Amino acid sequence: MSAPDPASPDVPAEAWSGVHRGPLRPGEWIRLTDQKGRRHNFELVPGKRFFSNRGHIDHDELIGREEGFTVTSSAGGEYLCFRPLLSEFVVSMPRGAAVVYPKDAAQIVALADIFPGAHVVEAGVGSGALTCSLLRAVGPYGRVSSYERREEFAEVARRNVNQFFGAPEGETHPAWHLTLGDLAEALPASGERADRVILDMLAPWECLDATADALRPGGIVCAYVATTTQLSRFVETVRVHGGFTEPQAWESLVRDWHVEGLAVRPGHKMIGHTAFLVTARRMAPGERPPLKKRRPAPGAYGPDYAGPRPPGVPVEEPTG
Repeated sequence: MSAPDPASPDVPAEAWSGVHRGPLRPGEWIRLTDQKGRRHNFELVPGKRFFSNRGHIDHDELIGREEGFTVTSSAGGEYLCFRPLLSEFVVSMPRGAAVVYPKDAAQIVALADIFPGAHVVEAGVGSGALTCSLLRAVGPYGRVSSYERREEFAEVARRNVNQFFGAPEGETHPAWHLTLGDLAEALPASGERADRVILDMLAPWECLDATADALRPGGIVCAYVATTTQLSRFVETVRVHGGFTEPQAWESLVRDWHVEGLAVRPGHKMIGHTAFLVTARRMAPGERPPLKKRRPAPGAYGPDYAGPRPPGVPVEEPTG
């Protein structure tokens, strides 16, 4: 890869960033935001028009201008014009499955320590939202191997990823490989070794053995689960496996704030629970982490508990 030209106004194409600088060009996607905060994403095509309830705007009025301007429609509507950020793109792109929201994708990239040049395995691919963040993080020298069971989801993800990164027709991001199949079967058959494995699926515990075999020592598994029952089952399966460190579980909540002079208060909208995240690190072959010294909470593994049971925790008999 050649060094970027400092005189060039645009981001080098070989960086595969999904970002452009300089004047807006035909074929780029832009975002118009009206005075009520309503957003419209579309591709710039010479000769076409954008229509809304406030009239129309010719694409030719936008092409060639630096982003960050206000444009007025034929009926007097005012719109801000910017290129969409990745966090804006993923919440408005076409969906086949639910997307991993930016607040969770950011946590995954940071706390699963996704680095340039990493080999990351992802299952499943959903609509491609997390895939875009992973590809941005590993860069063109890394690798993201995505596994998806459903062809209709895989096709939506392909279109979204290629759209965001501006892949030429018939091509895709050079670091991305998408496999249609079940990770529990396809990953062992591939012989791949990974630095990180991200599991976004209904039953991630079913893929833990395949994940353990693929992860390099010190690698990280990160599961994205929606419910407390999934959270419990995955955490306990990781503990019983014995080849990982003590799993860490958390969720993130995001609250905006209203700020006008002295009127400073929490906003009325909040992004609350979207999912739980769980991470654990792979031990070296044949090594096991120290057993927890702390006793489980009373009733934690009582008669009603039917999941995996950590070593040394007795089965409690019903009382009465």
